[in-house]
Amino acid sequence: MPKSMTAEKQASRQAGFQLVASLLDALDRPLLVSDRRGQILFTNLHAQDSLQAQGLDAKPDLNLFRDVLHADRKTVLAQLEGGEQEVHLALETAEGPTRARVRWLPEPDWLAVFVEPAPAEPPADEAEMRQKVQDLIQEREITYRNLLAAYLRLQEANRQKTVFLASAAHELKTPLAVMKGYYELLLSGSLGKVSEKQREILRESKESCDRLVRLVSMFLNYSALESGKLVLQFRENDLRDCINDLAGRWKDAFQRAEVHLDINIDPSLPLFRFDYQKVQQCIVNLVDNALKHTPAGGRVMLHAGPHFWERRLAEASPLEERRRGAGHPPNSILITVTDTGTGIAAEFHQEIFEEFVRVDPSSSGMGLGLAITKRLIQAHRGKVWVDSEMGRGSSFSFLLPIYVE
Repeated sequence: MPKSMTAEKQASRQAGFQLVASLLDALDRPLLVSDRRGQILFTNLHAQDSLQAQGLDAKPDLNLFRDVLHADRKTVLAQLEGGEQEVHLALETAEGPTRARVRWLPEPDWLAVFVEPAPAEPPADEAEMRQKVQDLIQEREITYRNLLAAYLRLQEANRQKTVFLASAAHELKTPLAVMKGYYELLLSGSLGKVSEKQREILRESKESCDRLVRLVSMFLNYSALESGKLVLQFRENDLRDCINDLAGRWKDAFQRAEVHLDINIDPSLPLFRFDYQKVQQCIVNLVDNALKHTPAGGRVMLHAGPHFWERRLAEASPLEERRRGAGHPPNSILITVTDTGTGIAAEFHQEIFEEFVRVDPSSSGMGLGLAITKRLIQAHRGKVWVDSEMGRGSSFSFLLPIYVE
């Protein structure tokens, strides 16, 4: 190879070394490069200044491990060759506490040492605060898991309760139906003449049996609602027939309680789609509730008629809604049961529609009638509410939308 070509390569290599050296000198922290024995091969300007400040630049046999890192060479090499990417060593320099990050470069078998300020230790109170926060987070997670487990146990207990109620109601349904049939047969006189005293006893027994039948029906509907298995049978029905049917069955109960029942059905009621049995049960629940809380000599009024249900909009005022709906045809049916009983305090107007809630603990019942009524009406996409004041009676109302196919 000509001498001119060798000189050019050497000059190019020297220029490359100078370029790399100038780039390393631009680093803002000391950098030292040594071989695995600790002989220092290169230092950038910051490293040279640091060695000079410590009086180490004049040592002819300067060793990286012995004089700079003050660490055992074999220990550091064993950690690097064992798989660790870096070894961190604490140092004391003229600038104060620092940290050396030793990294192994396998291909040239060199060690690169970066010297940087030691990470600041958090204050004692801050470390204590962090520990407290960690403890609180861990405690919260444990509490959450315990609450979740308790919730799942309660859900399972509630499911078992619902299954038990449904099973008990089914077991009672058949014998009660047989008893009711026998009472009706005896009262009809088909099995022989019945005296007036016997007839009175049979009527009271039949009334108790009817009350048990309604209670069983409530349990069955409640279990169906709780389990999500309620299926509504929407058919085109006549609400007048529905109300007149139940009025005939409740006539004797009102006479014995000496409470007058007024029924007012608008003759313009249209035929519309609803579940006959479920709506009748809702009306029965309200009538039964009114009868229980109305003293002798009182009055219960049942009204049913067409109604325009105003679906209020958030951006429209109530006055604008009334004006816009004044000329609209009815889109729902309003059923109202009003009594002249003791009334209900305003603070209970929402609670009475919840399960097992009874405003008057001395009254009979399980506190399920109004709760079931609310859920059945909501299943019809309707709504139910109460207007009442203490000493002025109560008025329970619900709306049923008119479904048009």
